[in-house]
Amino acid sequence: MALLYLEEDPWIIEHESCEKLQREVMGQLAEREKFPRTSTKYAQISADIRLRLKQFNNEVMQLKQKLDATSGTSSITLAESERRTRQIEVLMTKATQMQKLFDEQLSKKRMAERSDLIGGMRGADWDTVETSGLTVEEVQSRQRQMLGDQEQGLENLAKIISRQKDIANTISNEVDYHNEILNDIGTQIDQTDQRVRAETERVSTVSQKDSTCGYWIVIIILFISIIIVAAL
Repeated sequence: MALLYLEEDPWIIEHESCEKLQREVMGQLAEREKFPRTSTKYAQISADIRLRLKQFNNEVMQLKQKLDATSGTSSITLAESERRTRQIEVLMTKATQMQKLFDEQLSKKRMAERSDLIGGMRGADWDTVETSGLTVEEVQSRQRQMLGDQEQGLENLAKIISRQKDIANTISNEVDYHNEILNDIGTQIDQTDQRVRAETERVSTVSQKDSTCGYWIVIIILFISIIIVAAL
């Protein structure tokens, strides 16, 4: 009977849901690594991970609160309470690890992109170029190489700026779309409110008419009664 109770315990079901969510977040973290930091896909996955991390933390706190509420009661044994406490501690540790991994991945991406951006420009200081023992053609060749490295760095910078612009446009389009949805909802609410008011007025008018009709019926009945009495 105890095993059956544990299998049906909502706390255990919610704990399993937290573990499933944690596995999904770890999968998304691995998937995010496949895309450039400035890509739209990277931004979308990052936003989803942030929401899921917040959801995970909230669900873990809810598990802890529910466990605290049952502590000292006869619903679960002391050993089971201690076991669940350890499970919550494991989930909290995983939450910290996922947040740390999320931040470290982002930091590494930034460093790698910065290195790619300026990597070809490190030797572009004209004043420190060693030219002794070189012919004029060799010096010109080095200068052309440094210019090429600089141009490559500028091209990388232009690509990053372009991707950032695409991300900004995507976010702007999403905001406009949600604003349109909110406007539609507002319009529908106004229309519904107007219909409710119209129906309320109509019901009130009908009620007044029904009341007046009742008065007339009573008057007619009294009038007929008077006529009958007078005739007798």
